[in-house]
Amino acid sequence: MGSLDKSRERVIKITIDGKEIETTYGKTILEVARENSIYIPTMCYLTKVEPIASCRMCVVEVEGVDGMILSCQEKAVDGAVVTTNTKELESERQNIMKLYDVNHPLECGVCDKSGECDLQNKTLEFDVSSQNFTAKDMHRPVEHWGFIDYDPSLCIMCEKCVRVCNEIVGSEQLQISVGGYKSTIINTKPDDNCISCGECMAVCPVGALVSSDFKYSSNAWELNKTPSSCAFCSAGCELTYESKHKSIDEPVEKIYRVTNSFEFSSLCGAGRFGFDFENSNSYRDRDEFNRAVEAFREADSIIFSSLITNEEALMLQNIAKKVGAKLVCPEAYGFSRFLKAYSRAIGKSLPTASMKDLSKSDAVVVFGSRLKDDAPMVKYHLSMAAKREKAKVVYMHPIEDGAIQNLVTKFVKYEPGSEEAILALLLELFTRGKELPNEIKEFIDELDIGYLSAESAISEEELDAIKQEFWKRKRYTLVIGEDIFNHDRVESIAKIVAAIEKFTEFKVLITPPASNSFGVSLICDLEESVEGKSVGYNCEANYSLSALGDGNLDIPALNQQEGTITTIERRVVPLNVALPYDGYILNDIAKELGVGRKYTIDLTKELPKDRGFRGVDFDSLEVKFSPLGDDLRGYELELSKSEAELELNEVEELESFDGVVVYCVNPAHNRNPFTQKAKLTKEEPLLLGSSQFATAAKVTDGDMVEFEIDGKKVTRVFRIDTSLKGTFALNPTFDMGLSAFAISSYRFNRVKIKKIGSANE
Repeated sequence: MGSLDKSRERVIKITIDGKEIETTYGKTILEVARENSIYIPTMCYLTKVEPIASCRMCVVEVEGVDGMILSCQEKAVDGAVVTTNTKELESERQNIMKLYDVNHPLECGVCDKSGECDLQNKTLEFDVSSQNFTAKDMHRPVEHWGFIDYDPSLCIMCEKCVRVCNEIVGSEQLQISVGGYKSTIINTKPDDNCISCGECMAVCPVGALVSSDFKYSSNAWELNKTPSSCAFCSAGCELTYESKHKSIDEPVEKIYRVTNSFEFSSLCGAGRFGFDFENSNSYRDRDEFNRAVEAFREADSIIFSSLITNEEALMLQNIAKKVGAKLVCPEAYGFSRFLKAYSRAIGKSLPTASMKDLSKSDAVVVFGSRLKDDAPMVKYHLSMAAKREKAKVVYMHPIEDGAIQNLVTKFVKYEPGSEEAILALLLELFTRGKELPNEIKEFIDELDIGYLSAESAISEEELDAIKQEFWKRKRYTLVIGEDIFNHDRVESIAKIVAAIEKFTEFKVLITPPASNSFGVSLICDLEESVEGKSVGYNCEANYSLSALGDGNLDIPALNQQEGTITTIERRVVPLNVALPYDGYILNDIAKELGVGRKYTIDLTKELPKDRGFRGVDFDSLEVKFSPLGDDLRGYELELSKSEAELELNEVEELESFDGVVVYCVNPAHNRNPFTQKAKLTKEEPLLLGSSQFATAAKVTDGDMVEFEIDGKKVTRVFRIDTSLKGTFALNPTFDMGLSAFAISSYRFNRVKIKKIGSANE
């Protein structure tokens, strides 16, 4: 560790408002105060970004220091005596509020922020009852940024929106146009419809940035708030569903919006805008239920999606054992194989690197993922590393991603299918000159570097340049993405990843492919293929149960259930019921089969302890953050260690991916058929390809085309995307209904494109 890290461990004592506090060096006065429940008012401060220091509301007095100082910036020093509230400080804060209130429209009755407006609250807190000066008002029309409306006349220029857009999201879309009283926020990419996150809207303390969909639809205090977790990717971010009955005449509960603890956490566009994916087919058909029970009794295979709770996964495991059926989850099977092989090779039951490790890194390799779309929260933490730590970021993938180009130091293009070879090359590269066990040294010595380099399309000079990028860097993270898990050589790849973690400076962050693939992989004994009669749980089968409303028997969606999911951070976090569901649930079927419980959440404490779960009651799980933003929701899985069994396999010859190649990937804001069902995130599915792809496939922009993936026929309108290069096209699966969850092939697919018409006709 560097000297800076050591200094942060140094214990100091500081006195705030007469209270002596023991803390560690490196924290600001404001952080120490918040840790100890001492209130210092702020307007521009946001825990998850670096101090903005534009409001001066957090001023305090320090004994022996002339004038007032900003507690958000000033580090606490040993022996400091701090006062947070005096008549002078009160007067200073009141004057600041008067400046904020200059010409601010007093239309609180129709402002969406009324009732939760920081400006409104602090105007009352500091008793600003009159205004004895003004400034010339100006015409400032409302701007429409896709899903978000910006009203400059309400903007107080706190800069929170700009900071999260640049520092957290990393898109650099919002900037400040400086001009004194004429200053405003500008959108540098007005053609972008701002659906990637909504972070700017979430952190806005006033009504300047609001959801155009939610605007004028409800008062904040009318909404019922249900704390839960996002079910759209493995980050499992904290969120709150806000709902109410539409009207007296139509007493149906409706989710109006999603909010979150924006001070500490973030959401992507899917989580924030794709909230209305509930199954409205909420009724009980006893005859169909009986057919469902019989289908399970006769099932040879149960196939399911990993967009389920841990409790449902355990229930399916119990049902499969009861009826003697195979358990198949195409989304999680490859990840399960990877996880088991990695755990045996590394000698610990779970991966231990966190997204916080990534955000603190100064050297990062992203491998095997279209990161912006696959794992938005991982991308956010990569942005923090790039912005705060000035991290060198090497992005390795067959397809360049222009959306994160501003965060990437070096893009390295490789041939699809060559992931095993490249990881072996990285192992050789970063272990040069190190003492290694004989078996690892033999594996490296036997590598044909020239062949692997040539076939993967990464030159030896390019490999050396990667290492050169990391010269004098100290905190390394390797991000392993979704492309890996359905690779034919997934277990061999997992062992090489374990070797990289064991014998190099890298921590390894492994990103599960779907919302609860981690939990499913730990709980269920999965098999690869479906045999005989099949029952599908949110999957296509001979008999299907579906939360999309298109199966034989309806089941609740994840915003209609209680239970838990397991996140990329190894946390077991709770989901709560945002909308009622009056139909049948899986536990009803389990009861009929003799393996049910009184309530589904009775299984929370029965989750397997030998896999790291802790046997905690569902009602004991909390949803909270520490004063400094540490995620304390639910609990963290327990890590167990064993003797490592690291035996690397010979790298297999590389398969050629000539011809036109389709890459299956969904955009971050529309991740699956459930977000495609939501009003705001629904969109037309397009096959987006490069000009080279169009030439090779003999198609033109606007052609209707057809091809097959995993035996499923796919029809798309083809559009040229000028940001793409090579003979690649991006294919979404969000419109494929239950069949989308059964796609289990390697994400790069060589296909035969057939033109069947034109969308322009």
